[in-house]
Amino acid sequence: MESEKKPAAVSDVGAWAMNVISSVGIIMANKQLMSSSGFAFSFATTLTGFHFAVTALVGMVASATGLLASKHVPLWELLWFSVVANMSITGMNLSLMLNSVGFYQISKLSMIPVVCVMEWILHSKHYSKEVKMSVVVVVIGVGVCTVTDVKVNGKGFLCACVAVLSTSLQQISIGSLQKKYSIRSFELLSKTAPIQACSLLVLGPIVDYYLSGKLILDYKFTTGVIFFILLSCSLAVFCNVSQYLCIGRFSAVSFQVLGHMKTVAVLTLGWLLFDSELTFKNIMGMLIAIAGMIIYSWAVDVEKQANSKVAPLSKSSLTEEEIRLLKEEIGKTTVKDVELSQSG
Repeated sequence: MESEKKPAAVSDVGAWAMNVISSVGIIMANKQLMSSSGFAFSFATTLTGFHFAVTALVGMVASATGLLASKHVPLWELLWFSVVANMSITGMNLSLMLNSVGFYQISKLSMIPVVCVMEWILHSKHYSKEVKMSVVVVVIGVGVCTVTDVKVNGKGFLCACVAVLSTSLQQISIGSLQKKYSIRSFELLSKTAPIQACSLLVLGPIVDYYLSGKLILDYKFTTGVIFFILLSCSLAVFCNVSQYLCIGRFSAVSFQVLGHMKTVAVLTLGWLLFDSELTFKNIMGMLIAIAGMIIYSWAVDVEKQANSKVAPLSKSSLTEEEIRLLKEEIGKTTVKDVELSQSG
C-alpha cells in the first residue's frame, strides 16, 4: 500500500509544481509582453486565443502519433464547456478594465466560496468545519496582501459576477467531465482547445479593440514580441494541462485554495525581478495565506482519513451480505444442475 501511495503523492506534487511554475512563468512573460515598460502588447484576449491554438496543435500532434487515446465526448458538451470557458476569460478581462485592481482581486477571492456553494448545489458536496476555517484564513491572507483601492461601477460589477460564476462553473466542469467520460486531463483539453482557439481568435480582436481602442493589425510585431508570444504560448500549454490535471486529481476548491500560492510567488518574484514594492502589509498577508494553505492541506487530510475509516466498515458489512446471498444462489444453482444431469 505504501509503495502505491508514494508514486501517487509524487505525481500529485508534480502536477501542482507544474501548475505553479508554468502559471508564474506565464505571468512574468506576459508582464514583459504587455506592460508599457515592455512591448505594450495590449491584446490579452487574442493572446489567449494564441495559447489555445498552440495547445490544440500539441494535442493534434499527440493524437496523430498515438500518444493520446481518443474517447467520445458529445459535441454539445464540448461546445457548452467552451462557451463557459470563453465567458470566463472575457469576463475577467472586462472586469479588470472596468473595475479597480482592488475590486478585481476581491472578485477573484470570491471564487473559493462560490465554488464551494456551486459544488454543494450541483453535486451535494459538504465540507468540514476545518476546511471552511482554512478557506476563510486563505481568503483573508490573500486579501490583505493584494487588495488596495476598491472602486466599482454597475457594468464592472456585472462583468465581475459573470467572470466569477463562469470561472467557477468551468473549473467544476473540468472534474465532472473527466469522471463522467473516464477521460484523461490532456485528452479533454485536446478536445476543447480547438473550439476555444477558433472562437477566441475570431472574437478576441473585437474584445481587445473594445478594451484598449487599438487594432492588433496596426501593432508592429518585432523579433522580441514574437519571442515572448511564443514563450507565453509554450508556458500556456503546461499551464492548461496542469490545470486540468490538478482539478481531475483533486477538486475545484483545492485548485482555488492552493492556487493562491501563485499569488504569493508572483508578489515575491515581482519584488526580486522587477523592483516592485513589498510592504509589511504584503508580507503579513502572504504569511496568513500560507498558514491558511497549510491548515487547508491538514484539514483535507483529516477529512480523507475520516472517510477512509467509515468506508471499510460499510463496505465490509455489504460484502458479508452479498456473500451470504451469493452462497444461497450458488446452492440453488448447484441443486438445479444436479437435477438436470440426473434427468439427462
